[in-house]
Amino acid sequence: MKALVYRGPGRKAVEDRPKPTIQAPGDAIVKIVKTTICGTDLHILKGDVATCQPGRILGHEGVGIVDSVGAGVTAFKPGDRVLISCISSCGKCDYCRRGMYSHCTTGGWILGNMIDGTQAEYVRTPHADTSLYPIPEGSDEEALVMLSDILPTGFECGVLNGKVAPGSTVAIVGAGPIGLAALLTAQFYSPAEIIMIDLDDNRLGLARQFGATHTVNSKDGKAADAVKALTGGTGVDTAIEAVGVPATFLLCEDIVAPGGTIANVGVHGAKVDLHLETLWSQNITITTRLVDTVTTPMLLKTVQSKKIDPTRLITHRFKLDQILEAYDTFGHAADTQALKVIIAA
Repeated sequence: MKALVYRGPGRKAVEDRPKPTIQAPGDAIVKIVKTTICGTDLHILKGDVATCQPGRILGHEGVGIVDSVGAGVTAFKPGDRVLISCISSCGKCDYCRRGMYSHCTTGGWILGNMIDGTQAEYVRTPHADTSLYPIPEGSDEEALVMLSDILPTGFECGVLNGKVAPGSTVAIVGAGPIGLAALLTAQFYSPAEIIMIDLDDNRLGLARQFGATHTVNSKDGKAADAVKALTGGTGVDTAIEAVGVPATFLLCEDIVAPGGTIANVGVHGAKVDLHLETLWSQNITITTRLVDTVTTPMLLKTVQSKKIDPTRLITHRFKLDQILEAYDTFGHAADTQALKVIIAA
């Protein structure tokens, strides 16, 4: 089969690989129908994710058709259409019982990281019964690809961890796919203001279409002043960091109000300064999280009922044999105006 393989920092290649086989009773082999590229894949290519070793097939999102199942799989059978969760969970270990599927002792974020992932014609998914979701009849497969990772990530790591509440003020730093997913799902809780901050005017324009009440271009270095001006000088109740670089986390420190929450979502590959000399007395909370996908069933129903439309995040479509072009397009989003790219196997 064809697959996109990580070959070390800055290097990737399309290669022929053997079709995966069942290795454990709980495994399923899924034929990929549609997948995508995540910002985390770009972090891997930068060398920011030490657990991902050269030779790994990348990708942790997608929808497909079950090709075969292990003897222990009871919820799925060959031919079933499924959503593949970016998080593999056994459902039995202590972390899973606490709803922390991302820290599953035999799973977690392993697809496209510690085991081969979804940017291929087939993928082996461990713990299939608790890591796959049946696709309802008549569903938009492209919309459901957004449910593998970015929608639950923006919601769980940003909105829920950030304690977004009715009437609150929210700033989202980073108007990429994750930031926009946080914007879409933050509106479940009717905050009074959602301020989107980014360097890209095109993405800020999309943010306004998606429901942002204000947008701030941070290119001039005065974003914190602009946010303070919009909030009567106090700052925001929730600052969601959705990029993963020091400058954006520092901006969150500058704009969070007393009693507020900084919800980190971004994948950080470099250290960030924590200015406790100014924050020590401010009653703030800082949260970190890897998505657990515990909200996927709820989000699936929300998408099915047309309450939100994640296909609005899709800007480009490619075939699997065009995946290098897809990476180039996604990696140069400022020039190509790319958000999410769909790759059809």
